[in-house]
Amino acid sequence: MGLSYNVYLNSHRIYGCKNCKTHLANHDDILSRNFRGQHGKAYLFNSVVNFDQGEAGERNMTTGRHVVRDISCKQCKETVGWKYDKAFEPTEKYKEGKFILEAELLCTVT
Repeated sequence: MGLSYNVYLNSHRIYGCKNCKTHLANHDDILSRNFRGQHGKAYLFNSVVNFDQGEAGERNMTTGRHVVRDISCKQCKETVGWKYDKAFEPTEKYKEGKFILEAELLCTVT
């Protein structure tokens, strides 16, 4: 296995891991701010960088049953949210392939 390099985002507002400041997402990739996680407020993102993902598992959530996997910061391994792999409800299909990042676990990187 070779070296793993971080992706550095270039944007007016970048969200990073609160623990180590590694770039995770661009503010312009937020699809919705109307989500809740274990730590409170959470955002739905179209894309996220510099993350590792866990095993997929089925979870019953507020909006129904989903197959999701936890995502963690590639640098410090801190869990920062989850990725939606599959939604069983037709009205929730828009979440498939998208990411949730919890606001409490993020910081703004300048």
